[in-house]
This record gives sequence, C-alpha cells and structure tokens, in this order.
Amino acid sequence: MDSGTSAPTLITLDQIRAAAARIAPYVSATPIVPLSRGGPGLKAENLHPVGAFKLRGAFNALLSLSPAALAKGVVAHSSGNHAQAVAYAAHVLGTRAVIVMPDNAPAAKLAGTRGWGAEVVVVGSASAERAAKADALVESEGLTLVPPFNALEIIAGTGTIAVEILRDRPDVERVAIPVSGGGLLSGVAAGLKLSNPNVRVIAVEPELADDAARSFRAGRLISITAEEAGRTIADGLRVQQLGAVNWPHVQAFVDEVVTVSEDAIKDAMRRIASGARLVAEPSGAVALAGLLSLGGAMDRSVAILSGGNVDLDVYARILAGG
Repeated sequence: MDSGTSAPTLITLDQIRAAAARIAPYVSATPIVPLSRGGPGLKAENLHPVGAFKLRGAFNALLSLSPAALAKGVVAHSSGNHAQAVAYAAHVLGTRAVIVMPDNAPAAKLAGTRGWGAEVVVVGSASAERAAKADALVESEGLTLVPPFNALEIIAGTGTIAVEILRDRPDVERVAIPVSGGGLLSGVAAGLKLSNPNVRVIAVEPELADDAARSFRAGRLISITAEEAGRTIADGLRVQQLGAVNWPHVQAFVDEVVTVSEDAIKDAMRRIASGARLVAEPSGAVALAGLLSLGGAMDRSVAILSGGNVDLDVYARILAGG
C-alpha cells in the first residue's frame, strides 16, 4: 500500500500544547525513573491509573468532542491498553463506552476494561476485524469512534509525553519509543523534533511484528498478516500496519527504526524490574530493549515504558527466566 502523493496533515506544537492543557485536570505527569547509575531513564507511563500511556490520547479525544456527541457515547477497538483508557475516560466523564477487543487479549486487560464499566464486544484476533466491528457500531448505535492511534487527537495527546520529557530532561539526546499503529510514536516524535530537532528519535518494534521497519526501509506503508503480528509476546504491538495518519509523522520525525528479539524484550522486562523496580508489560519493555541493542552512552537517553498491564502468571515466568 502506498502512502499517497497529497500533502499530509502533520500535528503542530501548538496542538500538542493545547492537548497538554486540555488533559491536565485528568492526567498526571509521569516521572523519568533511572534504570541504573549512568543508565537510561524510563518514562514511566505504566504509572497511570490504567497502567499505560493511552490515557492521554483517550482523554484528549473525548474532551475534543461536542457535548452532544460525548453524551451519546463512544466506541473503540483495541487489544487492551486503549480499551482500558477509553473505558476509564468515559467513566470519569460520565458517558457510555463500547469496546471491541480481540479474543487473544490478555485476561488482565479484558478485566480492566470491564472494571471501568465499559461494554466489551469480543471478536477475532485480526486488527481489521476489530475496526470493522467498531465501524458497524458507529452506524447502528450512533456512537463516536475513538481510534486507537490513527487520529490527530490521539497523536496530540501522546505528544504531551514529549513536553514532559523536555521539561524534566532538557539535555536528552536520544528517545526510544515503541511502535504499533504509530499513535504514540507520531506524537512523541513530533513533540520532540518540533521543540528540539537535535534529539534523535528511535522507533522500536519486535522482529516478529516488523511492519514499521519494513515500511521505513521501503518508503511506503507495508502490511503484515494478523498471524505474523500475533507471534510476538508484545500483545500491545500486534497491529498489522501503521495508520495512514501516523505514517507521514513517522517519515517526517523519526530518525531510525530498530527491531528486537523476543528474548531481548523479556530481558528488558527483567532489567526494568530489578533496576527501576517498575512493572513493564512486554510492549512496555520494547523501547528499552531497542535502546540497549544500540549501545553507546545512556545517561542522556530515555526509553518510553509505555505500559505495565501484564498477566501475573506470564510476568512471573518471564522474571524467572522462562
């Protein structure tokens, strides 16, 4: 699939700053926690009430709706973290949320989504199937779709992470960001580069779900199959293709895309637990794995720890070396 020839719409720094002000009453800033002395910092997005960065985009999207649309309710499709974030934001703002989730979503993420009062609809594992079901609910019930990544409101919301990084670590030189559909990557990359073009932006994804790396090399969007994407332990990164809205941001603001093995992801989870005393789900540890694979001085590097929602039995096995 080609990215097209028309001029893309890119997020602006003003839009990111507006999102930061909009979500401030609802979303707390997260700290940058050192992994070790002289080591990289971890932007601890796992410390949000829903355990992941997705709260930023969800609140920015819902708060950008008209009062009438917000009152009617929203629908979202997600493998887990966006699901919980939209459910939480809808709960706080007092509106209905219907969430379409795959049948291979972790039990912890399914339970968390239902726990915030959302109505959960379970479909097959393909991301395209989730999207199609959400679109059908928009048509049949008049709900507003809150996309997991492919929207400027989501990008602006995630861009608020860059604002916080540059405020807390103005000397930062490298930032590693996990990539799935590209919402987190687009926002953080744009926020960093529009503020300080000298910061090196590194996208990281699993070797087993490497659509972004393939796309970056080819200069056009490339898809992988649901079966390919489903092979990685990093369940939050099992998207088949970067979003069409996100792709131009990746082209404009990302310096490098690296891939990491399943063993490297597990090792990063263990390092985060032992060094920073933080819980990282596999998707949340990918950025650190990528940063460590590149080597070099780490004291001015930051990895986005994007989430900590992991089933406890899986987490225990990984910490034990399984």
